[in-house]
Amino acid sequence: MPRPHVFLHEREPVRPAPPSLPRKKDWRLEGEDPDYRFTLANERTFLAWIRTALAILAGGVLLEQFANKLASMTVSAISIGMCAVAMAMSLQSYRRWRANEIAMRHKQSLPTSSAIRMLSIGLVAAGAALIGTFVWTTR
Repeated sequence: MPRPHVFLHEREPVRPAPPSLPRKKDWRLEGEDPDYRFTLANERTFLAWIRTALAILAGGVLLEQFANKLASMTVSAISIGMCAVAMAMSLQSYRRWRANEIAMRHKQSLPTSSAIRMLSIGLVAAGAALIGTFVWTTR
């Protein structure tokens, strides 16, 4: 028997809501639960990446706030770059944690990541820019 329509006004029937789209299967329910020690190790690695990202973000904010004797545009550019690296690292750390969890659930090798390369390049660029700024302003 069809559901009766509900009327808000005498002339306007309210249609029932369309059926919802099928939901994607939750990846945490796939495969087998990995050994909890490996899951906790993966979580510790994720938290280490998050701590590193927070430290870089704090460094960018501190540089912007307290580097008064350096060229302001250069300092701002370096600070923004450091904040962007921190944001990218935060996102990448979650993606890496999730990929590792899925691989462990399916008994596969852990995937490689570009996060280490990204962090290295970002910090080398920030360090080189800071050294260049120090040399330029102290001449």
